[in-house]
Amino acid sequence: MNEDRDTLLAHFRSMRADFLEAIAGLTEAQMTERTHNGWSVKDHMAHITFWDEIRASEVERISAGLESAWRLTSEEDGTLNDMVTRARWDHSLAQVRREFDESKARFFDALANATPQGLDASRYGEAGLVSQHEAEHAGWIREWRAERGY
Repeated sequence: MNEDRDTLLAHFRSMRADFLEAIAGLTEAQMTERTHNGWSVKDHMAHITFWDEIRASEVERISAGLESAWRLTSEEDGTLNDMVTRARWDHSLAQVRREFDESKARFFDALANATPQGLDASRYGEAGLVSQHEAEHAGWIREWRAERGY
């Protein structure tokens, strides 16, 4: 089933706005403290960045008529998440912020230029094309802020 491009873009823009609202007003120290199940807000951002990079490349790949390169089992997904988290663990907040913005812009561009194949949700495997991923992280950050009094 093909997704509507404008609806997809609105959905992902809304999630990004919600995430930015969830982190608004945090200091650099708060953004980098690892007190949310061992993660910092910066770590959440780096994690989302990685998945935006993957999603952008998948939309581009599938739009070109190629097959998905990322049909992962849940176990493989967890292993990949652990590897990526460790690989980006020590990046500066400035780097993470920059890559966070750039990866979403690339994903938006990929969606804006997607072919009908690229908008076919069935071609994305279990992960699908529509995701609540960033909203989930925003929710966890809001819970963490409430617990910490931020």
